[in-house]
Amino acid sequence: MTWIVFDYGGVLCLPQTESDADAMAQAVEADPEAFKRAYWEHRLEFDRAGLTPFDYWSAVLGRPATQAEIARLVAMDVASWAYPDTGTVALLGELIEAGRDVALLSNAPICIGDGVDELPWIAAIGRRFYSGRMGLVKPDREIYDRMAGELGADPSEIVFIDDREENVEGAARAGMTGLHFTGAAPLRVALRGVLSGASR
Repeated sequence: MTWIVFDYGGVLCLPQTESDADAMAQAVEADPEAFKRAYWEHRLEFDRAGLTPFDYWSAVLGRPATQAEIARLVAMDVASWAYPDTGTVALLGELIEAGRDVALLSNAPICIGDGVDELPWIAAIGRRFYSGRMGLVKPDREIYDRMAGELGADPSEIVFIDDREENVEGAARAGMTGLHFTGAAPLRVALRGVLSGASR
């Protein structure tokens, strides 16, 4: 059995746009550049569930966030990560139709994971792992080990796809086959080679 595990942001969905990030900043009357800088500075700890939504958005704003602001920012944040990469989603559908075992592993806070779970083009992925729910983040070894254990798979049976090289390298250190995502077309070619080798 070979599991094909996709990252979410930048692989199954398009990266967050500057315009969406600017809109979030404008919604709470924040300086866009300072907002975007702080958004990423504190993001990994939010992904790990080390920060609550209040703690995270307050850190991003540099002041206590109100509940109304948090609700608005969470909704806009989820929406900003909901644009499918149509090429990758089409490939995902082909793999599922062919009976391949697929899963998702994403660095995402709980609120983003909840939003992603509502997307119709993600629902077909039966096994979905989000860092916020696990209290672990990529590229730390523990998150890959935990995922393999929950899938009941040996790491050598897992192909992991991510747009960040450090996360691909983390999967490789855990004994998985890592593929660096640069687009749906090259991924299709790379997967064909990996899967044909695995079936021999």
